[in-house]
Amino acid sequence: MKSLPGIFAGQQWGSMTSQVLTRRDIVRYTAGRVAITVSLTGLVTAITVVLHLGGDLSATVPVGQVILSSILVSVIVSASLSAALSYRSALVQQQLTLARTELARAARTDPLTGLLNRRGFDEAATAILEQAQSDHEVVALMCDIDRFKSINDQFGHEFGDRVLAEIGGILRRFAEANDLLIARHGGEEFAALLVGANAEHAVCRAEALRDLCATAVAVDEASVQITVSIGLTSHVGEIDLSSIMRLADQALYQAKDRGRNRVVQIDVTPETAAKAA
Repeated sequence: MKSLPGIFAGQQWGSMTSQVLTRRDIVRYTAGRVAITVSLTGLVTAITVVLHLGGDLSATVPVGQVILSSILVSVIVSASLSAALSYRSALVQQQLTLARTELARAARTDPLTGLLNRRGFDEAATAILEQAQSDHEVVALMCDIDRFKSINDQFGHEFGDRVLAEIGGILRRFAEANDLLIARHGGEEFAALLVGANAEHAVCRAEALRDLCATAVAVDEASVQITVSIGLTSHVGEIDLSSIMRLADQALYQAKDRGRNRVVQIDVTPETAAKAA
């Protein structure tokens, strides 16, 4: 899909609406359209009358012929103007729809990684949880880049952004291949949701993802080794998004405490669910 500037670039409607900013602009715009409409109506009427009745102004014409000519002129003019205005209106509506769609997408997308942002993830994940059957296992993952603050402090934020984009690309490709909902949850933290996989399968996927994220990112003439820690939890039955994500976040903290670059799973029990609620 085109970017928002691309949608309007070179479009007459875009340049026109950019000029309609004040009440005077509205009056000027309306007067111009009225003038065009009146001119076109007069032109079409004159052409139709001449073609139908002839150009001799002193000629005697039967009343029925005048009535028929008037009806014909009104039909042609109204049909022509209605078609032109409807087509113009449809073009404007199309541009507005594209703009709204792009704005909605942008509001739910992280521009650096191309993944969903937290807002987009929460909306999509909530819908998934509502649609999931009670007997489907739901797996939540929280993923964090290890020692990211030190990387930023040592190599600068530009390099930090490069690391985020690199990891984001790995996560996006992994999500597409493994049917995960994944997002940049904030900072160097990423969240994922998977429905229908058991806990053992989910751990295997998380380990595979951790291996993929263990990558070297070039900086100047050297490279920096990047690793991630992952926390996950799984649950069968009804559970709200905030609770299951908090449990995955607790698992992530345990992975950090145990030395980083590892996957830790927390099982949902009545006790852990109560603490997360």
